[in-house]
Amino acid sequence: MQPSKGRPRGGGTGQESRVEPLDDHDPVPAEEAGRLRYDDPWYDALASGWGESSVDGAQAQPMVPSARTEGEMGAAAADVYLEVQRSAAFQEVRRRYRKFVVPASVAFFAWYVGYVVTATTVPELMARPVAGAVNVAMVAGLGQFLSTFLLTWAYARHARLRRDRAALEVRWDTQELTRGMSGSGS
Repeated sequence: MQPSKGRPRGGGTGQESRVEPLDDHDPVPAEEAGRLRYDDPWYDALASGWGESSVDGAQAQPMVPSARTEGEMGAAAADVYLEVQRSAAFQEVRRRYRKFVVPASVAFFAWYVGYVVTATTVPELMARPVAGAVNVAMVAGLGQFLSTFLLTWAYARHARLRRDRAALEVRWDTQELTRGMSGSGS
């Protein structure tokens, strides 16, 4: 077998060798391989207080907080979001979004399909030279890239000028409603 960083991989007996520890973590023994371990570095950054040592030096038992303390709290939050969804401000944001996205999507799809159909049905038109070795197909293909960038720019501009401020107000209203709901329950 080929060496990896100077160390040979396996001895050719068909059994895998034990993996060396990385970052001062001990390798997982075979009897613990099926169990979930909380000393994985990806779990260490989940939340402060999880897996931290207690005062006596023993590992504290990780406790997963529940998502909801009361069943009615979840139902009340759902009511808040349904109320926001039915609000005129939210409907206006969605209307402005659809007013731009639907026509832009239809136009871009028509432009793309038109390019593909023209390239397959009328190849002599696409092969017509424009300037030197550049033909109609090359210009139209580059036009596809250009139209993609222009559409992205137009979408970002439309969102910034027509939707972002209204959407932010809806978000703040939603947070205030949910904060008021959770504040009254405590």
